[in-house]
Amino acid sequence: QVQLVESGGGLVQPGESLRLSCAVSGFTLDNYAIGWFRQFPGKDREGVSLITATDGMQYYADSVKGRFTISRDKAKNTVYLQMNSLKPEDTAVYYCAAGAQRLLLQRGIWIQGLYDYWGRGTQVTVSS
Repeated sequence: QVQLVESGGGLVQPGESLRLSCAVSGFTLDNYAIGWFRQFPGKDREGVSLITATDGMQYYADSVKGRFTISRDKAKNTVYLQMNSLKPEDTAVYYCAAGAQRLLLQRGIWIQGLYDYWGRGTQVTVSS
C-alpha cells in the first residue's frame, strides 16, 4: 500500500527554520520523483520543490529558491524539505506527492494532476 506521510510542521517566528519530512512506503525513492506543494487558505496548491528519482536533481519555485532545500535519504525512504529564513507568507499546509519522473519533466513538474500519490499535509505557520 502506497503512503506518503508528512511531518515536521509547526509554529515558528519569522526568520526561523523548520525541516519537513515525507516518509514514503509502498515504493522506493528510485521509482518516483517527490514534490513538495503548499496551499494557502482559500487558494490552490502551488509547487515548492521537486527531487527526481534517478539522480536526485532538485528544482525550486522562485519564491523559495535560496531559502528551501530538498533532499532525500533513500535508506530511510524519506524526503526532506529544509526551510530557512521563513516568512509569514510561507504559512500554508505543505504536502508531498509522488509522480513519474519522466512525465513530470516532460509536461511540467508543478502540474498537480500528474502526481499519482499525495500525503495529507502538515501545517506550517510563521508568525511573531
